[in-house]
Amino acid sequence: MAFEHYVRSGDKLLRCGYTTGSCAALAAAGAARLLLTGAAPEKLSLLTPAGLTVTVRPAWCGMEGTEAVCAVVKDGGDDPDATHGALIEARVARAAGADITIDGGPGVGRVTLPGLDQPPGAAAINRVPRAMIAAEVEAVRAACGETGGLAVTICVPGGEQLAQKTFNPHMGIVGGISILGTTGIVEPMSERALLDTIALDLRQAAARGENRVILTPGHYGEAFLQALGPAPVPVVCCSNFIGDALDEAAVQGFTQVLLVGHAGKLVKLAGSVMNTHSRTADCRAELLCAHAAVCGADTETCRALLATPTVDAALEVLDKAGLRGPVLASLLEAIQQRLARRAGGAYQIGAALFTNQYGLLGMTAGAKEIVQAWNMKLQ
Repeated sequence: MAFEHYVRSGDKLLRCGYTTGSCAALAAAGAARLLLTGAAPEKLSLLTPAGLTVTVRPAWCGMEGTEAVCAVVKDGGDDPDATHGALIEARVARAAGADITIDGGPGVGRVTLPGLDQPPGAAAINRVPRAMIAAEVEAVRAACGETGGLAVTICVPGGEQLAQKTFNPHMGIVGGISILGTTGIVEPMSERALLDTIALDLRQAAARGENRVILTPGHYGEAFLQALGPAPVPVVCCSNFIGDALDEAAVQGFTQVLLVGHAGKLVKLAGSVMNTHSRTADCRAELLCAHAAVCGADTETCRALLATPTVDAALEVLDKAGLRGPVLASLLEAIQQRLARRAGGAYQIGAALFTNQYGLLGMTAGAKEIVQAWNMKLQ
């Protein structure tokens, strides 16, 4: 039962897929229904956070002792996805109390380092998928008139091998893949199509007479900006292609460009990395370490920084050393220099960095001037 939703890539239509988070929520609902009604569902449906409905047939659904087990095949659509075709399995059993608990079993990674979406020791099932799983299981429980506790365990047969094709081993997630997805949907787009879309969005903004624009890499940046209220200027998503977006902004005649993004991506700009995809360059820890070193960090702190999987984890190390302020100032200065060099005097440029855990971390000198001119607040 293919997911029939498409996006255009040039002259082609590419089929979307659905995330491991959606699969886990669908499978959990199927297992819960079997456990509470005794009947295995023939199909499962889920309204994703993106507002699109995914309907699938379970790969299997049956009882194993006192546990109900349901599996859903991951469909990445036309996106090159390491987890495409994987079985995402949910096991649901009755439990004491009234809570719905969610954990990971074989094939689901376990977090070992701080700074990720889940704390060390927890299964690598991110917040949005956890909420989706809980909501789907609760809906089944309520429909059945049940109030007792349920224990949900998400498993991925072969997940440990699949994880070797992902960045999990480098991020301190061991034993399997992560259950991910903020929208529930996988949108495949070629690099050329993404660049064309960015250029089109900037052209359209310029055609409306706008000479100011906010660029943001993706969902995190968009959510951060939306939480602040209506933006005073157009917001264009540039994905990882920051350099290309900056070049296009010059072509379209913008006079002020503000870049707002998660520090995990934008810190790379301090090293002149203008395509921030981790496949292209993942130098966050190295840049943080280099700037910490020039700010007086000792060897122990530098080694700790090199071992961090995320910027949030690095900030904890810097806080412990009393170096967060100087290091961020040094990074922001370098980012401003690299952005100004790329803009080449065509427009005023600046960047604001945040993380989901710490909020706004800081702004470059150029960003402070732009934000003041726009009478805009970023926190």
